[in-house]
Amino acid sequence: MTKTKLDLLVRATGKKWLWVQATLAFAFLYLPILILIIYSFNASRFNAVWRGFTLDWYRSLFSNTGATIASSSAGILPALNNSLLIAAISTVVATIFGTMLALALERFHFPGRKAVEALLFLPIIMPEITIGISLLVFFTLAFRIVENLTGIRLNLGLPTVIIGHVVFNISFVTITVRARLAELDPQLEEAAFDLGANEWRTFWRITFPLIWPAIFSAALLAFTLSLDDFVVTFFTTGVGSMTLPLFVYGMIKFAVTPAINAISTLMLFASLLLVVSSLKTQKT
Repeated sequence: MTKTKLDLLVRATGKKWLWVQATLAFAFLYLPILILIIYSFNASRFNAVWRGFTLDWYRSLFSNTGATIASSSAGILPALNNSLLIAAISTVVATIFGTMLALALERFHFPGRKAVEALLFLPIIMPEITIGISLLVFFTLAFRIVENLTGIRLNLGLPTVIIGHVVFNISFVTITVRARLAELDPQLEEAAFDLGANEWRTFWRITFPLIWPAIFSAALLAFTLSLDDFVVTFFTTGVGSMTLPLFVYGMIKFAVTPAINAISTLMLFASLLLVVSSLKTQKT
C-alpha cells in the first residue's frame, strides 16, 4: 500500500470516528430532551410507564385540573403571568440601560472605564447562586434601613425579582450591543456630523438603525434568560410572586407526573423560538 493510499485511509477513518463522536455527543445532550417531549404525551400518571398517547396533560395545565394533579397551587396561569411580566419589564429596563452602557463604553473614554468593564463581566462569570445570595443580603439590609428610617416595612416580591433579573441581564445586553457597535464604520457618524446633524439626530438616523438588530437580539436573549431563571428568582421572590420555574420545582416536590414534562416542553419551544428569532435578526 502506497503512502498516498495510507494517508487517505487514515483520513477516512478519522472522519468516521469524528462523526461517531459527534453523534454520541449530540445524543448525550439532546436524547434526554427528546424523551422528555415524548413522555409529555404519556397517558399514565407516572413518567416511567408508557400507557398511550394523550393531550390531557397539556389541557390540564391551563385549568384547575392541572394544579390539582401536580400540586396544591391554584394553577399554572398565575405563575406564567408572573414570569411573563417579570421577563417583559426586566427586558425593557435591561435593554435600555445595557444599550446606553454599550454606547458609553465603545464611544467614550472616561475615568473608571476599565473598572466598569470589569464589573460588567461579573454577573456572567459569577455563579448564579452567588448573585442570588448577594441580592438577598442586599435587599434584607436595604429593607431594614428603610424600616428604621421611615417605619415602612418592605418585603420581597415582584419588584425585587425584577431588579434581580435586570442585574444579570444588563451584562448580556451590553456585550451583545457593544459587539455590534465595534463593527460599525465610524466614518458614517462623522459624515452625519459634517452634514450638520447633532449627536441626537445622528444617533436616531444613523447609529440606532444600524445597531437595531443587535438590540433586538439582546432583548430576546434577556427575555429568554429571565423567563427560564430559577436561582436568582428563588432568592429574591416573596409571597404572591411565584414564577413558572418555581412552580415546576414545587410540582416536583409533590409528584413527578407528565404535567412537568408538558410544562418543560412548552418552555423549551418558547425559548427555542426566541433564540431562532434572535439568530435570524443578527443576520440582517
